[in-house]
Amino acid sequence: MFRTLTRTQLIVDIVAAGLFALFAIVATLVPWDSISSVMLPARIALIVAFTLTLVYAAAAAIRRLSPELALIVCWVAAILQMVAGLPPMPGNIAIFGVLYTTAAYGSRRTFWFGLGSSLVGALAIATYIVIVPLLLGQWAPSGIDTYVFATVATFASATFALLLSWTTGALVRTSLRARENRRAQEIAEAAAVAEAERARIARDMHDVVAHSLAVVIAQADGARYAAASDPTVAAATLGTISTTARAALSDVRMLLTQLRHTQAEGPQPTLADLEQLYAQVRAAGVRLRIDVDPAPVGEVPAAVQLAVYRILQEALTNALRHGADAEVSVGLAWHADRVELTVCNPVAAAEGGAEHPAAEPRGHGLIGMRERAQLVGGTLDASGQSGVFRVHAQLPIVAAAPAGGPL
Repeated sequence: MFRTLTRTQLIVDIVAAGLFALFAIVATLVPWDSISSVMLPARIALIVAFTLTLVYAAAAAIRRLSPELALIVCWVAAILQMVAGLPPMPGNIAIFGVLYTTAAYGSRRTFWFGLGSSLVGALAIATYIVIVPLLLGQWAPSGIDTYVFATVATFASATFALLLSWTTGALVRTSLRARENRRAQEIAEAAAVAEAERARIARDMHDVVAHSLAVVIAQADGARYAAASDPTVAAATLGTISTTARAALSDVRMLLTQLRHTQAEGPQPTLADLEQLYAQVRAAGVRLRIDVDPAPVGEVPAAVQLAVYRILQEALTNALRHGADAEVSVGLAWHADRVELTVCNPVAAAEGGAEHPAAEPRGHGLIGMRERAQLVGGTLDASGQSGVFRVHAQLPIVAAAPAGGPL
């Protein structure tokens, strides 16, 4: 029933209600004979009018804090006013402010309660001003059409005045809801962008670290066995480890920079970096066979270049970590509208003769490759069969990447 208001809002409402009460009391009590009642003596009617004015002012003070309670207080005061036989008073102006707040700030129930109160209140006003005096004999005899016209005119005027206040509040309510929805949408969009950025950086981090560590581990194992027999090979292997580690460190630093400063993404790998990737994998002891047919014609979109590089990087890393000691084939076919990428490598058998678990399409690496392909509108299949693990991707070149930003 009670809304949360700031201290400033509460102070403003209370001060405004106090000034309204002062105005209503002065307008009601001056001159002193301005209040008359058919039910009460003049002095008692004056006291009742003074009390009801304070009640209306109290309703005005809490109209934003609790629109529903303020409306109930106004109804109680209006009923007491009619029971006491008092005429319309300046304090009744508070009803318009309360109806406004029921529509603008009230709950759904209070919103419709305010609409119903506007219609019922207009009927009560017409009845109290026209019908009751007629029944009490306070009106001079006249034709029935005069009383009907007076009743309809009073009801229409009261309905217009009360509904005008309620409708104004409803318009404000709609504006506030639209603003809240817009703010919520902006927050949701910002969260989606942040999540997409985190996912992108996580993919890049996985690709960089997994590939580099796989190369370093393979080189380290080779250097350990070659150290005793051929120190020259061991020295060359250690040089490869150093170069690979430095490149990985540089890539990780770039990714961490992107985490701190999201305005710039920094340089990303392109097709020109594929030769360096092939060299790193060959240096780790993997025999590669590269087949590019047909070759790319024209400028390839940067998003497609990055997707091709990262998919190849992850596929070759998996071949280095889990593949058997055999040749790994890489196929790239650059068509006019798409590029087809295929990586095939024999899979080492696990104990019991079963294929290595890496042959199954599971793990963050395979998920990341599929995401890379999907982000540029392509598809990727990864499966193992007959001792060979095959990664096949189709990436469109002409179609633009879907919404969500670059990879």
